[in-house]
Amino acid sequence: MTRNEPIPAPLHDIVAPESGWEAGELHTAIFAGGCFWGVQSVFQRVTGVQKTTVGYAGGSKHTAIYRAVSSMDTGHAEAIEIIYNPDEVTFGTLLRIFFSVVHDPTQLNRQGADHGTQYRSHIFYTTDEQKETAEAYVQQLNAAHVFPAPIVTQITPLIEFFPGEEYHQDYALKNPHNPYIQVCDIPKIADLKKQFPTLFQEYTLP
Repeated sequence: MTRNEPIPAPLHDIVAPESGWEAGELHTAIFAGGCFWGVQSVFQRVTGVQKTTVGYAGGSKHTAIYRAVSSMDTGHAEAIEIIYNPDEVTFGTLLRIFFSVVHDPTQLNRQGADHGTQYRSHIFYTTDEQKETAEAYVQQLNAAHVFPAPIVTQITPLIEFFPGEEYHQDYALKNPHNPYIQVCDIPKIADLKKQFPTLFQEYTLP
């Protein structure tokens, strides 16, 4: 899914001062949209994002292991935890990037050649405001027929996020010549830069 322009921005977003957060306060978003290598490679390059961690959400602690999650029997999705400054990038903007650049939200339990419930499109909201914003945005995009098919993204409360194994963290950056990264993930970075040039930032390992 490659676009020259981003999809429309959310009509409803979470913004200060209505939401009452303090200046500099960091917020958390949890998204799943296919293999977490590519999702991380996009969001770690968004201005306002302070930290990203790949991991698992949707299942229990004892099954939050890559080998177990790959069995498709754990309820987990490959997810990413995004710590961001809402004064620099809003939750709605993160959603816009999620739907426009990160993945195809009309594919059920798959992304491209990756099949399985662990690759599903899923938003794990951490506040009621995130729930309302995400649901309103999906309704907005569906009503406008932005995509050729209905969005299948699940929107459920976050129970717990479990960080993934260390070798999965920053995987695309550490393995840029991996054929999978070359085909699936590097184009997403290019799409981010093309669609959101004012939000794009270079990323290097801390």
